[in-house]
Amino acid sequence: MLVMQYRITLPADYDMRIIRDRVEAKGPLLDDFSGLGLKAYGIRERGGVDGSPVHQYVPFYPWTAPEAMNRFLWAPGFQGIVRDFGRPAVEHWQGLAFERGPAAGTVPRAATRHATPVPAAADPASVVEDALARLAERARTDGVHATALGIDPRGWELIHFTLWEDCAPPSEPGDRYHVLHLSAPDLSALPRGRQW
Repeated sequence: MLVMQYRITLPADYDMRIIRDRVEAKGPLLDDFSGLGLKAYGIRERGGVDGSPVHQYVPFYPWTAPEAMNRFLWAPGFQGIVRDFGRPAVEHWQGLAFERGPAAGTVPRAATRHATPVPAAADPASVVEDALARLAERARTDGVHATALGIDPRGWELIHFTLWEDCAPPSEPGDRYHVLHLSAPDLSALPRGRQW
């Protein structure tokens, strides 16, 4: 599994209806994209209910294989993002674990993203084991649709991404997003649990 995300920050006065309309029109185009575990079409709105400081369009993708991610990045869909918004930095992490939660049968309406550095003095294996234990605990939390954990060993950063049926608990750390659409063509092909 590979985990990928790009974040497009928009002007403070940007009409977010444009993004909502775009997702409504184009979101279903990936509903049958082979190799895509899922794509959560997330947004944050400046001054919204979660107190975001910015307007952002923030899709998140767990892929079943690198070939599928490559097909997407060099295809017309992503080229439309580049044409309309400029070329975003595409963050990607090696997948460490993926779990479905008690709300896996629902359509998620919210998401959280929490990045944490692996301290330079820490044993990376111990940090990853602790993160895997937290992921397994989160996966049992009411309202969780699915949760994923990835790592960038170049910058030693862990990424925790969780989809929620309705809204994340106030105690859940990280950035909060509203999910406008979920494409999940190969959700069942994402390996559950630890990825090694």
